[in-house]
Amino acid sequence: MTQAKLRFSTIEEYLAYDDGTDTRYELVDGVLVNMGSEKRLNEKIALWLLSQFLQVVSIDLIARGTQIAVKSSSVTARNPDLMILTEDLDQMLSQQNQSLITANMPAPVLIVEVVSPGEPGSENYDREYIDKRREYAERGIPEYWIIDPARSVVTVLRLDGKQYQEVGQFQDSDIVLSPSFPQLNLTAMQILKAG
Repeated sequence: MTQAKLRFSTIEEYLAYDDGTDTRYELVDGVLVNMGSEKRLNEKIALWLLSQFLQVVSIDLIARGTQIAVKSSSVTARNPDLMILTEDLDQMLSQQNQSLITANMPAPVLIVEVVSPGEPGSENYDREYIDKRREYAERGIPEYWIIDPARSVVTVLRLDGKQYQEVGQFQDSDIVLSPSFPQLNLTAMQILKAG
């Protein structure tokens, strides 16, 4: 993952930027971070989960490719693999020119991140397990899933006050417990293998 040299001081500057490519970026502390290509398995997991959520929520409430502004030492916008929105949030996003959940909008109900490989202390690991966990908690997102194919684990976190508490780490044939979506009946293996 490489970082571009550009620095932005507001979300509006970032939204106005166009480098003429289809490159995926996240804005981290005012700097563009090239997210690179996702592993095919990560993409399949996110798409398979989308198909599962379609059985319990309206397609209007499922977001993929939507960014979310989060608190950080400087302006930051994350690009989660999958989000489940509230109806109010869907209506607000539908009135905007770009699909970005700004700081003054309500939080989504759930964010799902599929982790790229990395060991503790690596950029990928720290971003998914430390930075985003803190940012999403500060943003008030009630539920956060960390899906880690390399470690064969699905971690479900529930917001308790200002911090996440672990609902569980699910592996193999464990049923993944979702406080927000108890009607889902998915095993960790189904999620990790995209069905």
